[in-house]
Amino acid sequence: MIRAGVVLILLAAIAVGGLALTEDAGHATVTWLGWRADSTAAAAILVALAFGLLAAVVWRTILWILDAPRRAERVRAEARRRQAADVLSRGFLAVAAGDGSEALRLSKKAAELAVDTPALVRVLAAQAAEAAGDVAQAQAAYTAMLGFPEMRLAGHKGLMQLAAAQGARETALRHAQEAYGEARSARWAWRAILEARLEAGDWDGALGLVKSALDRKIVPPVVAERARAALLAASAAQLEHAPEPRARSQALDQALEAAKLQPGFAPGVVMAARLLAEDGKLGRATATLETAWRVGPHPALWLAYRDLKTDETPRERAQRLGQLAAVNPTHRESLFLYVEQALIVGDPQAAREAARALEGEPVTARIAGLMARAAYAAGAIDEARLWLAQGMNAPPEPDWSDLDPEGRAFAYHASDWARLVITFAEAGELIHPRLERRERTLRELPDLPLAYADAGPMLSEPVLYPVDEGYSEPEPPPAEPRRIEARRPRGRAPRAGK
Repeated sequence: MIRAGVVLILLAAIAVGGLALTEDAGHATVTWLGWRADSTAAAAILVALAFGLLAAVVWRTILWILDAPRRAERVRAEARRRQAADVLSRGFLAVAAGDGSEALRLSKKAAELAVDTPALVRVLAAQAAEAAGDVAQAQAAYTAMLGFPEMRLAGHKGLMQLAAAQGARETALRHAQEAYGEARSARWAWRAILEARLEAGDWDGALGLVKSALDRKIVPPVVAERARAALLAASAAQLEHAPEPRARSQALDQALEAAKLQPGFAPGVVMAARLLAEDGKLGRATATLETAWRVGPHPALWLAYRDLKTDETPRERAQRLGQLAAVNPTHRESLFLYVEQALIVGDPQAAREAARALEGEPVTARIAGLMARAAYAAGAIDEARLWLAQGMNAPPEPDWSDLDPEGRAFAYHASDWARLVITFAEAGELIHPRLERRERTLRELPDLPLAYADAGPMLSEPVLYPVDEGYSEPEPPPAEPRRIEARRPRGRAPRAGK
């Protein structure tokens, strides 16, 4: 209306201005019901304009009065919507804060106000009942959601979580499977099914599920690849000890595929190298371990590399281990290996020099043990004794805990493999179940004969260390030291004191 009035005023001004420029005011006569009015043209235009504006104002006023009830209803509806939004917000905040009673009160109030958003009201009612500990009401609310296509996914997820909390695993799995069948992007449903299959040791089923998730683009390719590598290694570990004749061949194939997919996944690589070595394929086993060392060195890799050959001299063995270290020369594990190489050939000065590269590392039991061996080989008995004493209280290294005292690496249970698949797939990291369970592993501290007779109480625990074959025990020092017997891995010769 305002715009129309402005337009009329502008038109009238233009008309009046035009008449003024012509210097002829013009003449207008109006005859109506016996009345006659004479005026100039400009005055007639202005009077007509005034009457038009007045009529428009009167008409808009009438319309405004007639629309008052609807306008009042719109105001009330808007206020109700704002109030409903506020109640819903406070209700969800109460759920997040764990205030179940307040959340229930607000959910009931929201049911009265938020008639335009029934989905949010149902979600709030279900979550409020769950926060209040009312399982029956929460289950009823989630079940009601299944009747609405747009809310079925939320209903299945809520019912799955309630069933899992109550220990009803089959019911929880059923809801996850139904949700996974309805929505291609339900990652939570895929994760629940995957965990169920891993818990059951169904490695083949888990592999199929990972492929399905990759096809649906639920997980990125790198996560799917890591999951496949870990699952193949888990399946190979199970098949390796199966009684079926073809099981071992299948285990080798799966371990090789795992090593190819993820060369930095040490459990799969060590298993593949061990199975290849048992088949006499030392060259391929060597290449597999070297590739893995280039990507992600792990102590189990160099121990497996060392054990590929048992009929070599110490110098030949040291040369071979040096070749492995040279594949990734700056890595921490390679620095350890350089010290081992020097100790194997009996070069104490080279061992001390190589050990200096580890001086900036935080002291662990493994570092303390290696430093003690290097010091003892150089004849620094006092220093070796101090390193051993320091190593007694130093923390162990998680990677070293993956080594079993019987010489096996990654001796995992099925539940360990299940956890490893999830952790490695999502983060690309290993877990260390033996360290978590405080199981007996290869000890990092060596068993060295020390010259002090009073050193015994400081070394009262037996120690284990991976030893090299082909060594003879050197002559002990003149003084009779107190030597501690150590339990060594089966099938290994005793390590020489250096």
